[in-house]
Amino acid sequence: MEHPKEQKDVVILHEDKPVAAQGKPRLSAIFSVIFSGFALLSDGYQVGVLSLVNVCFTKLYGDQFTSAMSTRIGNSLFIGCIIGQIGFGFICDRVGRKVGLMLTTFLVILGAALCAGAYGHNGSIEGMFWALTIYRGILGVGVGGEYPCSSASASEAADVVMPGRRGFLFVCVTNLVIDLGFVLSALFPLILGLAGCSYEVIWRTSFAFGVLPPLSVMYFRFKMDNSEIFKKNSMKKNVPYKLIAKRYWKYLLGTGGSWFFYNFISYPFGIFAGTILDNAIGSDATFVQTAEWMLLLNCFYIPGSLGGAFAADFIGRKRTMTLGFLAQGVLGIFMGIFFKDLLKIFPLFVVLYGIFMMMGEFGPGDMLGLVSAEIYPTAIRGTAYGWSAAIGKLGAFVGTTVFKPAIAAFGEGDEILGQGRVFILASGLAILGSIFTWFLIPDYSKKNLGEEDEDFRRYLESNGYDLSNFGMRTDPAKEEMDAEVGAIPGEKTEVEA
Repeated sequence: MEHPKEQKDVVILHEDKPVAAQGKPRLSAIFSVIFSGFALLSDGYQVGVLSLVNVCFTKLYGDQFTSAMSTRIGNSLFIGCIIGQIGFGFICDRVGRKVGLMLTTFLVILGAALCAGAYGHNGSIEGMFWALTIYRGILGVGVGGEYPCSSASASEAADVVMPGRRGFLFVCVTNLVIDLGFVLSALFPLILGLAGCSYEVIWRTSFAFGVLPPLSVMYFRFKMDNSEIFKKNSMKKNVPYKLIAKRYWKYLLGTGGSWFFYNFISYPFGIFAGTILDNAIGSDATFVQTAEWMLLLNCFYIPGSLGGAFAADFIGRKRTMTLGFLAQGVLGIFMGIFFKDLLKIFPLFVVLYGIFMMMGEFGPGDMLGLVSAEIYPTAIRGTAYGWSAAIGKLGAFVGTTVFKPAIAAFGEGDEILGQGRVFILASGLAILGSIFTWFLIPDYSKKNLGEEDEDFRRYLESNGYDLSNFGMRTDPAKEEMDAEVGAIPGEKTEVEA
């Protein structure tokens, strides 16, 4: 324990003394948890809304909206996400969580607004689609950057707000919020359809709605600060990437590989769900009918996400993720084998489709973000999370690129047969994801984030690394002022090391 050179008539209390001095950091952590995650609502919404927007484009522009253009618009978001996840993972570690959050918020707002106003030169439809491709890429950089910035900040704050229940709180403010965005992505266009809006009004307004969630948290993110654990354990220079790779390569293979398999399955089956449902209902299907079934399908995400949140702290991250992958794989194989028969009982098909997506959310959908935010030390949490998520988005990119060609190739001219066989392929990857999870990802369910930080410091010290590179340089005058804000006048000084 260190004592200040000069005694002051104030006291900084220990953690076990529940007084106002301790209330400020906890309140700050609560706000950090809430406002770190809330903008992810827009991320889930902007990914999910493309499904019904594709239906609008097909009905509005017909053959001008080609399969290649549909894939291009979908993939532009994923390419942007990969850039954002890697770039902002680095920024939020080396510059700070707050800076990363502010920049990503701005990019999401900008990208969503540009998509809503997309226009081709001289009214060119093809030009408009190319503009959307670029704008969705900008949006993707912001959406991708949200993942490491929001998740790193939320996990560090959740460890303070709910010790021992970090998993539940983290999932509720990240993946559950994203899933609520998916539900809104079907609900909002449905409301517009029921109101009798034209297809152009529906798709433009649907894109524009995604501006509201990040805009609503802009001010609060500006007022946020970096977490205490980040200030203590960050590395702003001389980051030993070779030593880091040596220690964490297996973990990165586990989180990145599992995320690749999960996104390869979830994104194409989510983005093209509207098209699948539209085809299954029949050629006379209205937009409202498709949107209603889409809303029902997306609602299955919520119980899956909540179930995973509860399971995370009770049976552990590894078991929850493995179980979710396996359940999705077994169900998907069953659906693929009996695909044509299930379409004859359409409500049953939609329910099973929903459960298929729900089990993905219960397991890898919830757990991948959680484990990627807690098995790596604070100094590289954003970077490692960003790389893991970027490898996952590569899976989404590959999955959406090969989805329609795979249906055509496997179906040999029979689209329904092709869709069934694609379900079997996806299910095989889910089972492979469960194997990656079990053998490559550790279970840190019962560990505090600070424990890995200490292990990481000892590892670096044993390899000759200068530990003085850890920690942010702060203004002593500001620290003194902060201490006095949370102090009780008139008592003797007691300072924790």
